[in-house]
Amino acid sequence: MSDTIDVKADSVLDVKGLCCPMPVVKAKKAIGTIEVGQVLEVVGTDVGSKGDMPAWAKRAGHEFLGMTEEEGGEVFHFFVRRGK
Repeated sequence: MSDTIDVKADSVLDVKGLCCPMPVVKAKKAIGTIEVGQVLEVVGTDVGSKGDMPAWAKRAGHEFLGMTEEEGGEVFHFFVRRGK
């Protein structure tokens, strides 16, 4: 299990059960619904998202704050601060 991230999400997006590229596609849409500087938490189960979320956030001009894994490593929580 990863270290706890001390960040309060302003919005939570559940993409559990979705596979690449849908978690990133849904995150891209959801981050547009929050204000610049707010934090989106994306909760998913796709292992590929561990690389995809940070890459997408950087490419899109957002700040990837980190991720945590639930016990067992089957559910991931990604935290992204909207940059623009």
